[in-house]
This record gives sequence, C-alpha cells and structure tokens, in this order.
Amino acid sequence: MQLTLLKAKLHRACVTHAEVDYEGSCAIDGDLLDAAGILDYEQIHIYNVSNGERFTTYAIRAEAGSGIISVNGAAAHRAQPGDRVIICAYAALNAAEAVNFKPRLIYLNEHNRIIRTANAIPVQAA
Repeated sequence: MQLTLLKAKLHRACVTHAEVDYEGSCAIDGDLLDAAGILDYEQIHIYNVSNGERFTTYAIRAEAGSGIISVNGAAAHRAQPGDRVIICAYAALNAAEAVNFKPRLIYLNEHNRIIRTANAIPVQAA
C-alpha cells in the first residue's frame, strides 16, 4: 500500500511577485528550497492563507538569499504580493517507510527568512 504524506512545508511564506506573463510555476528562494528538501520542478501545492485559494504547480529555483516567492503564469491570478501562503510537497511512501518518516517543516517570517524548523506539528488541543 502506498500512502501520501507531507514531505515538506514552507509555512506562511509571503508572496513577493505575481507574474502572469512568466512561464508557469512558483519561483522560490533557493535557500528555502534546500532547507525544505524541495527539488527544482517538483510538484507543490500552494494554500493561500490570505484569500483561501488552493492550487498546484511546480517549484523553480529563485536566487538564493533573495526571499523571492513568485507565483507565475495562470496561478498568478490566485495570489498577489503580500499574500501569506503555505507551500507543501508530498511524497508517496510504503507503509513501512511511513511509520518513521518525518517531514521538513520550515516556518518563515514576513521577509521569508527562516524563524524555526521542525519535523512534527504539535497536537491540537481542545
């Protein structure tokens, strides 16, 4: 059996650009891609906290250290500069692999700088 688990998350990234005329994808600061373990051209899901939009595209590398999160092509209609987004990548694992798997969770500030990392989300209390 194959299970789909969260592989990586860039939590509350701030969109810096929305480029309709750029060839599709989402350009992400190379340092953030590396920290999260997201590969160039890997499928990503973007959840826009600011407006509720959810969409799928792929990651491309932006200049390391730039803080760029650029939503491009048709997806640019679903986000605008200043929006806070959650960018996720998923992995298909067999049941044995899934038991011990831990995602890379990268938490960002409003300038897309890493403020902390984790590999588990705390239990939500009542």
